[in-house]
Amino acid sequence: MINFRLIRHLWLFQAVAEEQSFSHAAKRLGMSQPPLTEQIQTLEHALKVKLFERSRRGVTLTPAGAAILPAVRKFADQLERLELAVLEAVSGQAGVLTIGAITAAMTDVLPPLIERFKLDHPQITVAVREIDSAEAIPALEAGDIDLAFARLEGNLGASIRCLPLTEERLAVAVPRDHPLAARQRLSFASLADEPLVMSSRQVSPSYFDHLIGACKANGLNPRVLHEVRSVASQIAFVSCGQGLALVPASTRKLVPDNVVLKPLTPKLSVVTTAVVWSRVRSNPLVDALLEQIQP
Repeated sequence: MINFRLIRHLWLFQAVAEEQSFSHAAKRLGMSQPPLTEQIQTLEHALKVKLFERSRRGVTLTPAGAAILPAVRKFADQLERLELAVLEAVSGQAGVLTIGAITAAMTDVLPPLIERFKLDHPQITVAVREIDSAEAIPALEAGDIDLAFARLEGNLGASIRCLPLTEERLAVAVPRDHPLAARQRLSFASLADEPLVMSSRQVSPSYFDHLIGACKANGLNPRVLHEVRSVASQIAFVSCGQGLALVPASTRKLVPDNVVLKPLTPKLSVVTTAVVWSRVRSNPLVDALLEQIQP
């Protein structure tokens, strides 16, 4: 029998853990603080473990609380998918296609693709969730998503297929008042003494490794000062004078007035978005979407 009370308590636990405050969590949940505190205490009693350390500055997770939070988040996500599937079934929908996508894909490649897919499959619900590139393969292997649109390339394992969708030439983001900003284009050698802001390897290992490998192949041993989570963050760090950045040329639309983009020579192109899927999980909805991408 499903323990709905425990499910609710875990949902409340997640809110408090993420807000690090009972009052903020209560506001987020649309309830008052005393019953929230009471139900968390009930959960701690039921699990026979302390989940939070309380202080005037708020609450922090105990080691036990931190250990169960990832599992609770995954469980909550699965419940959301179950709820969506039930609602779609009740309303006569034929199925749900769950897509994980990096932010860049959600603003570029994905919208027109979903629009065309919905025209051909009006009874299908497309659920999109934001992921980092590094999350794509684990999420596919776990069955949490059906397809991923991420910054990945190369051999990703026997069970994973990858199809590059967009490639872009790299450019160098430089502060406008930097001496290199006066040059028409920049070489790898010109970056030898410059600190770089790179997309984090934790976010996209294959993209990071490809860039580092390309730098070294062109005689540059990159001095990575900062690793950040997005191209937008790279540009922001450059804007704050925290180094230079190798970024896709389309980033030009994100560049503030105090940053300029310079072409990089020799020309180096990188995969900015690829569609990735599991070879071992048969799904006709995935096949249908892939047919639109590669007719």
